[in-house]
Amino acid sequence: MATIETIRDAYFRKGKSISEIAREQKVDRKTVRKFINQDDWNEPVRRRAPVSSKLEPFKSIIDEWLEEDKRRRRKQRHTATRIWQRLRAEYAAEGFEASYRTVAAYVGRRRGEIYRENSAALPLVHRAGEAQADFGEADFIENGTRYRGAYLVVTYPASNAGYMQLFKGQNLECLLAGLLAIFSHTGGVPQRIWFDNASTMVTKILRGGGRQLTERFQRFVEHLGFEPAFCNPAAGHEKGSVENKVGYLRRNLLVPVPEMTTVEDYNRELLTRCDADHQRTHYRSEKTIAELFTADQAALLPLPQIPFDSARHETVRADAYGMVSLERGLHRYSSSPRWARELVRVRIDAHRVTILDESLREIVSHSRIYGPQKQQRVQWLPYLTQLSRRPRALKYSGAWEMMPEPLQQWLSQQKPASVGGALKLLAELTERSSFDAACAAVSAALSHGAADGDSLVALHDRLIRYSGIMPHVEPTASIDAPAVRFEPARYDAMLAGGRS
Repeated sequence: MATIETIRDAYFRKGKSISEIAREQKVDRKTVRKFINQDDWNEPVRRRAPVSSKLEPFKSIIDEWLEEDKRRRRKQRHTATRIWQRLRAEYAAEGFEASYRTVAAYVGRRRGEIYRENSAALPLVHRAGEAQADFGEADFIENGTRYRGAYLVVTYPASNAGYMQLFKGQNLECLLAGLLAIFSHTGGVPQRIWFDNASTMVTKILRGGGRQLTERFQRFVEHLGFEPAFCNPAAGHEKGSVENKVGYLRRNLLVPVPEMTTVEDYNRELLTRCDADHQRTHYRSEKTIAELFTADQAALLPLPQIPFDSARHETVRADAYGMVSLERGLHRYSSSPRWARELVRVRIDAHRVTILDESLREIVSHSRIYGPQKQQRVQWLPYLTQLSRRPRALKYSGAWEMMPEPLQQWLSQQKPASVGGALKLLAELTERSSFDAACAAVSAALSHGAADGDSLVALHDRLIRYSGIMPHVEPTASIDAPAVRFEPARYDAMLAGGRS
């Protein structure tokens, strides 16, 4: 990507010819022409699972040693060789097997980041069509659950226009999704965007102020065609426009704590509310922000014809339960019993995690999990449908151990020949409403001592269709009712009267 960036920069920004670039970069002119004319910079979908580095578990240890070296004499600081030797001696029992070249490459990169110096300076004049971007933190409530989330703010300093998007995290998927949503709403891409030196975008700060970008962010930059610019390290205040707007939008659009059904729907509302805020008079002009923003919009780059996919893709192997683990096993998502111990493709965007088969067709989709706690998402319909076809395998499958205890208890009360039908009924109720609603009906059936399917359907309908209308009746051991005596003679007399 670095070579591609150099080629495109030389052609589009420096005005060099294809032949001149080919000579300088020592590549074929067809190669130069290919990268100049390339419109789609989405990352190619790879079907092989990524291989993690053997050094990964020990990187934090190396970082700690390098940070400690900053407080020591220069001649008593670690070399790459010494770090490799210490890791071999002190962490062999923990499985350290990385080669010296792997360690040296990482040490060289991290030492440059830790001891970096940068003399880059920001321009003082804000040109139309330029933007600044940054994240802020705020709480919100989605569908009754409170989240400590983040919101992306993009400002256009020349007009003081600003837009925001709300997320549950600050990862690269959130950044790209927020930028794409704002660019689509405003009708174009800023020519230059200023950022902090977040690790989602920058892997290394080079001498002279350059940046080595992550591959996915570099693809995003090339696909949309803007110029990324970065503040000096630990100097976020240099982006004064967006720093001020982060606080302004939080106070005016996120107080009180917003409540919503889904973040996606609320983000569309936020864009409209930001438009309305632009009707204010600019603090240095008699014109409104909206009027000044027309100059920004006129200077924007056109949106790419091919949409950019902001999601990342991984190939992982489902476990014996058909569950897929992400974020180093912290978050787990269900696929289907059909894919137990099989490789599946996972599409991960800012809001959802979608499990795909080998033909990239959707198996199941989940809302994405955020947070440092171990959590899991299970879509039960594929499990119930599959098991209803093979009910004898129920108690020997991983799905049985994953089921809530009331559901296990209710299924255990079924006759062996009826288990398949019971599972099919649960699948139908889950598809009709939700798995939680089906489990609530099962719990109600257990409290009433009812194990048959008709009772389960009736209780489910009472909970779902007539909730809040029909009064709750506690089960009783017996019903007191007057005795009814049948008298045949009186019955015959009534029939005779009816014939007259």
